[in-house]
Amino acid sequence: MEARDILFSAVMIASVFVLTYRLLSKYHDKDAVVILSAMILIAMLALMLLSISTQLRKMEEAMSAKERSLRTSIRSVEESVERRMDAVIERVNRAVERIEKEGRFYR
Repeated sequence: MEARDILFSAVMIASVFVLTYRLLSKYHDKDAVVILSAMILIAMLALMLLSISTQLRKMEEAMSAKERSLRTSIRSVEESVERRMDAVIERVNRAVERIEKEGRFYR
């Protein structure tokens, strides 16, 4: 959790306290239970948002690790295919040279 997230959560809770208090004072009914319930509701909402943010960050890190692993695997496969292709090309070239030396041309 970053300090910014904690600050935003604190501002959310403080603002809901002020808004609820002002709204209830308009009707001359300053009920502490309502104010406390509103503060708890907003606190839980803030915690849920922080939890989602943390989970998204973990997923991003996991995807980044898998991407690095995949890139390494692709590079390995690419090198393997390149080596095999070089070997096949070399064998074909030797076969062509041998045929040219022996003078056998089939028509």
